[in-house]
Amino acid sequence: MSDRLVCSVYKSSKKSEMYVYIDKKNGLDVLPEDLLVFFGTPIHVFDMLLTAEKKLSRVDASKVLSEIADKGFLLQMPPVEENYLPGFVEFNKKLKDAED
Repeated sequence: MSDRLVCSVYKSSKKSEMYVYIDKKNGLDVLPEDLLVFFGTPIHVFDMLLTAEKKLSRVDASKVLSEIADKGFLLQMPPVEENYLPGFVEFNKKLKDAED
């Protein structure tokens, strides 16, 4: 595994907050067709020099380096959305009960 590489980051055209990290020199050819069907058209966001020590917001840089070395890319899934609907329904029920 390389301890540094120029990494390209692409966002999904289909899924909000989904990104794929690849080695810039290898390009998008490393992405499996099945992934592209799910991911949509990759939209280039930026390139960066990636080292294991680099701080990234939602993924560990050493994991990105390892995944790129192993399979050519790392897919970063969107964060899990909290479901506020049950609390909202309960709140509305209490309001209705208070009115009665």
